[in-house]
Amino acid sequence: MKRERQEEEHRLEVRVAEDRDFERLKQLCDCHDGWNLAFDHPPTKVYTRPTKDSTFQMIKVCTVYSDIDANVLYDVLHDPHYRQIWDKHMIHSVDVGYLNPNNDVSYYAISCPTPLKNRDFVLQRSWLDTGRELYVLNHSVYHHQYPPKKGFVRGLSHLTGYLIRPLPSGGCSFSYVSHCDPRGTLPPWLVNKLTHVLAPKMVKTLHKASRKYIDWKSHNNPNYKPWIYPEQINLPRITINQCTKSPADDMVDIVDESHVDEKALAHLSNDDF
Repeated sequence: MKRERQEEEHRLEVRVAEDRDFERLKQLCDCHDGWNLAFDHPPTKVYTRPTKDSTFQMIKVCTVYSDIDANVLYDVLHDPHYRQIWDKHMIHSVDVGYLNPNNDVSYYAISCPTPLKNRDFVLQRSWLDTGRELYVLNHSVYHHQYPPKKGFVRGLSHLTGYLIRPLPSGGCSFSYVSHCDPRGTLPPWLVNKLTHVLAPKMVKTLHKASRKYIDWKSHNNPNYKPWIYPEQINLPRITINQCTKSPADDMVDIVDESHVDEKALAHLSNDDF
């Protein structure tokens, strides 16, 4: 138990992303060894891979957006104001502060279909634009101002990452890797549904959002892109000693939702996941 706690403390460490972190994401996206193909509907493929860190498998999505510019998709993933428009699962989001021009910390709360509990996360996000590839990755961290709170289960992102590449013929390729533990005990049927429904649905949602972004942005502070222009950053600077556990972090209840029957959510459509 002590070793598991130490490993979790290491995973929740706040640190500026290095080249090796982005290289690891690239390798996870490009190498399919050890992955199981769970969904194949061209151009989208969904893979899963068991992990030793949790009972939840790592998920990988690979697709192509032939009509979406790579930089537009990159902006959509970054823009917090636009996310309020297209991400219908988001309850609340706060940009807590920044570590440097390419690393920040945010709080993100999402809704889950009843009778499941809603989840929330405190995330450090890092990004990189090499000119040939665009990366965004995140992992869970602590922040003393955002401890676990009543009404939410504090989720854990071991690693979530996006890799975008412009294509010579136009458009872009998009890869997404997620090793996320929603915490609590969920029924196996729901885990399977997340793989076969939620991942492909996310691909469609991002495509739709990206197609509308240019027009939306032209009417909503079009020149404001602090993820590209660091001089526009207006968040408070975060110090490492702010990213510490609160007493509430050691008192997280383990929520057992394994009893939730699939029939209890039968009234919901795939769009609700």
